[in-house]
Amino acid sequence: MPSRNIVREFVSDSYYHIYNRGVEKRVIFTDEQDYTVFLGLLKKYLSGEPPGKENRHLFKSFQGELSLLAYCLMPSHFHLLFYQSSEKAFAELMCRLCTGYVMYFNNRHHRIGGLFQGPYRASRIDEDGYLHHISRYIHLNPEDYKNWPYSSHSVYTGVKKTVWVNTELILGLFNNDPKEYQEFLDDYVDSKAELAILKHQLANDLE
Repeated sequence: MPSRNIVREFVSDSYYHIYNRGVEKRVIFTDEQDYTVFLGLLKKYLSGEPPGKENRHLFKSFQGELSLLAYCLMPSHFHLLFYQSSEKAFAELMCRLCTGYVMYFNNRHHRIGGLFQGPYRASRIDEDGYLHHISRYIHLNPEDYKNWPYSSHSVYTGVKKTVWVNTELILGLFNNDPKEYQEFLDDYVDSKAELAILKHQLANDLE
């Protein structure tokens, strides 16, 4: 089960569900460009991709320290599911990611000040068997989740190939069969109460 507390002391070899939303519940992704920039930053940090000619900024590579297992970006909030082998990996990445995105967003949209509702929230997943439920919660955030372009759902179903998203740990719970995982997502009706509890808890955490 995920830890009910919002932790600030992190441990190695652990899974964490990271989430945050816009200050005053405002929109943090206004259009395709905003989503693309956020995901592009994630890709650069997780894949160790060298900077292009147009951008000489050196992005630290978190390969070997951090794996992104699932993600979903919504207009006003985001969800990330990480496995970290180093105790400070995702905390360092989130600092770099959020700082970089806020600088970009404020510059593009001609604003100043904080964008997110305080620090991100982190729940440790302390039972490996609960990982698939968290991944389902994340992927089912959008109503039309099968066609939502800003989540890792399409990576799990094989529609898209993304080397910086690690699907092996969760798909391994489904015999490495994307169809079996899709059936698990489609079976959300039987788990509606469980998903509602998760949403309620996370909403309270963000108050």
